Amino acid sequence: MLDAPTAVPAARNARAMSPVVSVVIPAKNASAYIDETIDSALAQADVTEIIVVDDGSTDDTVAIVRSIRDPRLRLMTNDASGVSAARNLGARSARGDWLMFLDADDRLRPDAVRTLLVAAKAAPHAVLVYGDYNTIDSEGRASGRRAVLKGRQKPSGNVLERLAGGNFIVNGGIMLVRAYAFRATGGFDVSLRYCEDWHCWCRLAALGEFAYVPKLLLDYRLHTANTMNAAVRTPQDFFPAVARVFNDPLVLGKLPPGTAPRLRQAAEIHLVTYAATQAVRFGRYRDALAYLGMVGRRSLKAMLRSAAKMALSYLGI
Repeated sequence: MLDAPTAVPAARNARAMSPVVSVVIPAKNASAYIDETIDSALAQADVTEIIVVDDGSTDDTVAIVRSIRDPRLRLMTNDASGVSAARNLGARSARGDWLMFLDADDRLRPDAVRTLLVAAKAAPHAVLVYGDYNTIDSEGRASGRRAVLKGRQKPSGNVLERLAGGNFIVNGGIMLVRAYAFRATGGFDVSLRYCEDWHCWCRLAALGEFAYVPKLLLDYRLHTANTMNAAVRTPQDFFPAVARVFNDPLVLGKLPPGTAPRLRQAAEIHLVTYAATQAVRFGRYRDALAYLGMVGRRSLKAMLRSAAKMALSYLGI
């Protein structure tokens, strides 16, 4: 169990000096992409430090990181304790007012961090500011068409109820989190193998407001090596996180009374739909149809929405 969070100090919502931004990159056998990921972070003028936490790599990841000469870059080791432990380790040692959790195979778009800091200045009470992403393939080529959704708005303010019903943030590389708020939540739950980020975002949303900026900030690499997208993943792999969220006293204490059962069903449908859309992206159409059937057994109305999302994923959206 994570410890109950301490009170978030309102006085730290604004600082007189320029904010310090720390980017935490957990890495395991990431030699194919880690230099590109680090370069994208170093290109952000507002990034003060980049902490790569190696999680027991057996390839050239460590050697590549050590070959990059920049005073903002630090390398730590995590002894193969898992991605959540690696992120927590980096966050504990970070000096930044703001934290970003960037995956070792993704890349930030130019001025992504500055865009988030501008949004944070406009929302001084927000504990988290976030944007959106587009997808790239294993070779770094654009594979998504999320730019056609540029008019779409995601929620700001008190987002806990929306977030508990389904993770609309998806990737830590599209956001900045106030460091003291992240530490107040206890960090990522190392007992969860999947969707530990969603659980952490829900705990953050229970502590304070989020702010959304409608811009594409990240190239999110989709390939079969991704934890969430590997071909062997099924909806059942994600359900322990649902149980964790809806048994978390902090989350339940901040949800409107009586909403938890409805939101839990919505979260399950969201994750099954996510599994179905990823199955479509990787050509696993039989699995996608089976997952759509799982949605239908929960809600016929939701089944129609899930089918529409599957169609969009086929189109790369």
